[in-house]
Amino acid sequence: QVQLVESGGGLVQAGGSLRLSCAASGRTLSPYIMGWFRQAPGKGREFVAATSRRGSTTYYGDAVKGRFTMSRDNAKNTVYLQMDSLKPEDTAVYYCAASGFANPTMAVSAYAYWGQGTQVTVSS
Repeated sequence: QVQLVESGGGLVQAGGSLRLSCAASGRTLSPYIMGWFRQAPGKGREFVAATSRRGSTTYYGDAVKGRFTMSRDNAKNTVYLQMDSLKPEDTAVYYCAASGFANPTMAVSAYAYWGQGTQVTVSS
């Protein structure tokens, strides 16, 4: 079992930045593809970013491309999401997730382990 805990969410003005962290316990993260997803009220879970086991390949959702950067530090068993130029439409609960798939994927069903989420609110 992999336990994931997100942190770093909060309230920020439009144009501002936040850095989310996702710390893992129970197992090392190095064998897993890691992803970030978000869910706004009344909407489905949306793909944000996913990275390969060593962090050499990262994919982003169209809505965040060029503004968000995902990274991982396997030695610290932690993944990060740097969010810049935030917009009100980025407001959501952000989740990190771990997948045993071979390559980064945007499919929610591919991720077996999920954190509890952290709220990000962007005011206009």
